[in-house]
Amino acid sequence: MQEFKRLERKLMYHGAIVDFYKDTIQVPNGNIVEWDFIEHKGAAAVIPVRDDGKLLMVRQYRNALDRYTVEIPAGGLNYVGEPPQDAAARELEEETGYRSEDLELLITIRTTVAFCNERIDIYVAHNLIKSEQNLDEDEFINVKAYTTDELCQMIYSGKIEDSKTISAIMTYKDKYCF
Repeated sequence: MQEFKRLERKLMYHGAIVDFYKDTIQVPNGNIVEWDFIEHKGAAAVIPVRDDGKLLMVRQYRNALDRYTVEIPAGGLNYVGEPPQDAAARELEEETGYRSEDLELLITIRTTVAFCNERIDIYVAHNLIKSEQNLDEDEFINVKAYTTDELCQMIYSGKIEDSKTISAIMTYKDKYCF
């Protein structure tokens, strides 16, 4: 098998969430090409499951889409190497006002493998304990509970397009709903 060889990685922009690089790569036929690479420190997400089986979702404005979305609670790791389960627990409480001591890893996804290394570990939170929502100063989030069937219909109708949310709901449905 022929190999790809990175000759150079040049930082083009350092951001709060991602860093953008220009990579110079030698491809197997010997040609030299430039590829974009976005480095992400990672993220965690969580499906909060109420005692009645409904899933808590967050509705929030997303600047990249210029509209509101319905998603599972999620957020970036505070630092490279932060345990994703800690980040999931933090985001659960901050965004929904619930906490849980019963988090189980459901699935790990890579969002856009063609140009970004973002990894999201997605957990299921059982045995929710009422706490307090503690939003960041730029977050305005509404929380609502849905059945799995309602969420699947929202996916099929195009109301939910977020990849982490779709992956989480469909995996949860396959694993937990009979």
